[in-house]
Amino acid sequence: MTELITTSFGFSSTATEVIKDVDLAGRRAIITGGAAGIGVETARALARAGAEVVLAVRRVGAGEQAAADITASTGNPGVTVRELDVADLDSVRRFVARWDQPLHILVNNAGIMALPELERTRQGWELQFATNYLGHFALTVGLHEALAAARGARVVSVASTGHLFSPVVFDDLHYAFRPYDPLTSYAQSKTADVLLAVEADRRWSGEGIRANALNPGAIATGLQKHTGGLKTPPERRKTPQQGAATSVLLAASPLLDGVGGRYFDDCAEAPVVTARSADFRGVAAYALDAGNAERLWDESLKLVG
Repeated sequence: MTELITTSFGFSSTATEVIKDVDLAGRRAIITGGAAGIGVETARALARAGAEVVLAVRRVGAGEQAAADITASTGNPGVTVRELDVADLDSVRRFVARWDQPLHILVNNAGIMALPELERTRQGWELQFATNYLGHFALTVGLHEALAAARGARVVSVASTGHLFSPVVFDDLHYAFRPYDPLTSYAQSKTADVLLAVEADRRWSGEGIRANALNPGAIATGLQKHTGGLKTPPERRKTPQQGAATSVLLAASPLLDGVGGRYFDDCAEAPVVTARSADFRGVAAYALDAGNAERLWDESLKLVG
C-alpha cells in the first residue's frame, strides 16, 4: 500500500494560496462550467498564474461577464469563452472540432445535482449522468490528441462526497428499470467522474497525461437549487475560493507532478473506505476499482459513439 499524498495545504486553503509561485505562462486550460461557483475561482487562479484560460460554458453571456471580471482581477487578457453544453453530445463534438492547439489542463467541473424528477437528454440518457459524466467523458476523449500534444497535461475530474451513496449501476445506468432517485442518480454520476480519472490515467499516463479526481467540499452555489440550499454544518462549509483549492492543486501544482489515478479531498489524497461513515470522509473502493473503470470506459465509448 503506497503512502497517501499530503501537502502543506488543507481544508481552509484557498486557490490563491495553492497557485502562489506557480508559473503557467504558455499553458492552456479549459474549465467547464467556468462562469460561476468554484469553476470561476478555478479559472481565476489559473489565469493569475499566467495561463490562457477558456471558459467552456452553456450560457455565453454569463461566461463573457465572468471572463471580463477575471481579466480585471488578474490582469490576464487571455481569458476567453466558448460555448459548450456537456449534456448535448452535438455541442461537445462542435467544441472538440474547433479545438486545434495543445491543451495542458482540462478541468471537468460543470455539474448539476439532485434533479427532483427524471429528465433525459435527446439521446435518452439520464440527465445527471449525462451532464456530470458522459459529456465530460466525450470531451476528454475528444481532446485526447490535444492533451497528448502538450507533452505534460493534466485532467481534473470534479467529483463529490456524494459518490459514497452509490456505485455505478452498470445494468441500469439510465433508470430504465429502477425507480428514479435524485440522490443515487447524482451519486453514480460522481462515482463515474472518479472512474474517468482512474482509467484516463491508466491509458494515457505513458503519453504524459495524468488524471486525478477530487471532492471540492461543501460550498453554497447554484448546485443546491434543488435541495433547498446547503445542509452542511457551518464549520464544514467552504467559500468558493476554498472550494477551488483542490481543483487548482491537481491542475497546476508541481506537488502533483507524476501523480495520477487518485482521489483528493482538502488538498490531500483521501483514504479508501469500504463503508460510508457519518462524516462522509474517504473514497469508496468501488470508485477506484480498475475493473469498474475499464468497464465504464468501454460502455461510455459505445454510448457516445
